[in-house]
Amino acid sequence: MPQLSSQHLLGIKDLSHSDIDLIMLTTAEFMQVLQRPIKKVPSLRDKTIANLFFENSTRTRLSFELAEKRLSADVLNFSASGSSLSKGETLLDTVNNILAMKVDMIVLRHSSPGAGIFLAKHLTRFKHSAHARIVNAGDGTHEHPTQALLDAFSLQQALGNLVGKRIALVGDILHSRVALSNILLLKKMGATVQVCAPPSLLPRHIQNLGVEVSHSLDSTMEQADALNMLRIQEERLKVQHFPGNYEYHRVFGLNLDRWEKAKNKPLILHPGPVNRGVEIDGKLADGPDSIILDQVQHGVAVRMAVLYLLGQTANKEH
Repeated sequence: MPQLSSQHLLGIKDLSHSDIDLIMLTTAEFMQVLQRPIKKVPSLRDKTIANLFFENSTRTRLSFELAEKRLSADVLNFSASGSSLSKGETLLDTVNNILAMKVDMIVLRHSSPGAGIFLAKHLTRFKHSAHARIVNAGDGTHEHPTQALLDAFSLQQALGNLVGKRIALVGDILHSRVALSNILLLKKMGATVQVCAPPSLLPRHIQNLGVEVSHSLDSTMEQADALNMLRIQEERLKVQHFPGNYEYHRVFGLNLDRWEKAKNKPLILHPGPVNRGVEIDGKLADGPDSIILDQVQHGVAVRMAVLYLLGQTANKEH
């Protein structure tokens, strides 16, 4: 049976083309499982998975938890608030104590970029963690690989093969881990990627990632097969990057006036949570060209696929 080439899912850059194809194929198989009256399979019934979320999350945390339960895994949910971290315990000690309880997999969301990579490098120090697997559920402004995978799967379902398709990422590229993961994955899948944002919300040297840059949403829309409308990361803004939400929505927001004037009507995606009236009008988010809720549904199947495939690599080592 085909297996992933990596022991962990820390970022898109670690995935080979065959890994991506395998995840997409396995996701499609689990989508069929989720259409059944009984949506549970015994694939990970001998595994224990700990969800360690050090940042607030609703969609990602619930999606992972549901995926784990659909696979029949035992699930442990950890909350940083009220934990020993507030008493000075380090992240490594926290994880080592959890792994000592015979946990097989860690799903980690953390505010520090590279937190998952840091943990993976130190697992070999811990005698209880030789076969443990780590899944990055978002690390600061670095990567969010499962979000990119579910976005790509959603695009495939709607557009078919992504080779040659034009996908635009619109909004706060500077602070978005979703943006980086999407750029890396879509490029590997053969798509043409454009970023559209005010200059203040674009990283320096963004062109080095092989993307096109635009500062006009109107011209971006006319060429795009899909628009991924990224949320303004207000919790990460240290300074004011634009005059205000009204001005942002008028220039870079997907509003009804802009949509009605556009000759081309691309697909609309959004990683959530949606700031209605800022990056997108609520009627468009709920409209027929939006696949936002499809993304949510596909997210469970993608995470089932990732957890299942990583579980198979762990079985091979035992």
